[in-house]
Amino acid sequence: MSAEPAPRHPFTVLQSFPEPRETTNPYVVMLRDALDRTPGVRVLTFSWRRALTARYDAFHAHWPEILVDGNGPLKKLVRQGLFVLFLLRLRLTRVPLVRTVHNLELPEGLTRRETVLLRWAERVTALRIRINETTELDGGTPVETVLHGHYREWYAPHPRRERRPGRLVFVGQVRRYKGVDSLVAAFRETADAGLSLRVAGRPTSEELADQLRGAAADDPRIGLSLSFLPDADLVAEVSEAELVVLPYREMHNSGGALAALSLGTPVLVPDNEVTRRLAAEVGAGWVHTFTPPLTGADLEGALAGLRTSPPAGRPDLARREWDGAGRAHLAAYRRARAALRG
Repeated sequence: MSAEPAPRHPFTVLQSFPEPRETTNPYVVMLRDALDRTPGVRVLTFSWRRALTARYDAFHAHWPEILVDGNGPLKKLVRQGLFVLFLLRLRLTRVPLVRTVHNLELPEGLTRRETVLLRWAERVTALRIRINETTELDGGTPVETVLHGHYREWYAPHPRRERRPGRLVFVGQVRRYKGVDSLVAAFRETADAGLSLRVAGRPTSEELADQLRGAAADDPRIGLSLSFLPDADLVAEVSEAELVVLPYREMHNSGGALAALSLGTPVLVPDNEVTRRLAAEVGAGWVHTFTPPLTGADLEGALAGLRTSPPAGRPDLARREWDGAGRAHLAAYRRARAALRG
């Protein structure tokens, strides 16, 4: 009787994020869990020791700028040196770099050295994954589409609050490009005493936090919670809101919109092809749009439309299930490896 063949070596992928903590972006944690459930995949979370010494078949980058940054000049310089060694190792061992395109452009405020290193990483990327169908990328690198998944199961353990009429909410990390200052200014244009605004999330700088505090100081209808927002508090804030407002100056991918829809709360977002397709996908009444810059009339108009034609049931997020995301990513990793070695 012949011996059974040995099991195949699992496809090992090194992710660009370390072992998840409370503050880790839920998207990458849900992706890791989806990959863990996928037969034939082994997931490694990031450490510099693993990056430089472990054996793996692909490296998956999400926000590579994190790898060239650090607290203090010395730590940043050390990380940048390690990043150079890491890219050289990927090249020598013919391990593909796969990158999810969360943002179309590099972040603002990078040093010249950081920009050079990240451009180098872009040039050696073997395959890019886009998380919405409207992302336009050049044809120089293979592209796969795996839609951003929803958050229904992620937020399910946390209790929800009763909906509060007139409550508008922004939740998430407060960055300048998200236009939270314009939301506060637009809200102050409204005169309805029955409206209230909550801004909940940690700003990226104390300067930005002070700016928001100053802008909201003399309007008692505005409440600020400018610190890290745990999942339980996010669920409470979003479920209590009549409308989640994402006043981004530009919106390409937004986990915030999907988080709100996963919790059954309508959203107000800038009008573009991405948000129009999302509105068509999830059903009538869930996605309202404005043409930047945001105004008080936009806020009042969205609420009026929501009350005139409230959405029925819950948003249709069937295309955003995580069951197939692990298999789709594995196929992308294999394609990247084959393309690089071919």
